[in-house]
Amino acid sequence: MEPNDPYALKLTPEMLLSAYAHGIFPMAENAQSNDLFWVDPDERGVIPLGNFHVSKSLKKKMRRNAFEVRVDTNFLAVVANCAAERHDSQETWINDEIVELYHALFRAGHCHTVEVWKAGNLVGGLYGIALGGAFFGESMFHKERDTSKIALAHLVDRLNVGGFQLLDTQFITDHLRSLGAIEISRANYHKQLNHALEIDADFYRLDGGGMSEDCLQSTSQIS
Repeated sequence: MEPNDPYALKLTPEMLLSAYAHGIFPMAENAQSNDLFWVDPDERGVIPLGNFHVSKSLKKKMRRNAFEVRVDTNFLAVVANCAAERHDSQETWINDEIVELYHALFRAGHCHTVEVWKAGNLVGGLYGIALGGAFFGESMFHKERDTSKIALAHLVDRLNVGGFQLLDTQFITDHLRSLGAIEISRANYHKQLNHALEIDADFYRLDGGGMSEDCLQSTSQIS
């Protein structure tokens, strides 16, 4: 997309939701870029919701209640931290247009955040899109060790309780692979996506900010 072109079609939140329903998502080259491009990977990263790996040390940390998990309380802070979180040498792909579009989807109830707080400070979190029974994870960050994992563990718990069938991570990293993420073919992904979109899942079925112990034990693998 070329915003400087007077004949270019401006991307709207509705168009973005339609793109997700067709298995594609936008990215920018960097935060300063005025252009977005569509991505439909040959191999798609997903986390099977019944195969999320939680280490004993992480489970122990979550039980200490040192952190508070909140949902959908500060979208802009989560996205700002995701854009700034660069432990590798890569630039962020989150530009101003992406922030604006996803903020609009957040206000409309389609975009969600899972936030990890400690002593009143946001120390970890993630955001993504919920559509039918599919959740499309966009980005996550941590300021303290394991706080992005805590956010992801809570998300998986919430998706399982809410009846979701697909957790899309888009791409796969060694970090995500260690938590149970796998790569599937584009054809397999679209098949799973089409099935998930037919489901009327509920992101808010899990009340409160804590983990569901029964759900954690029954749907996650402890290693």
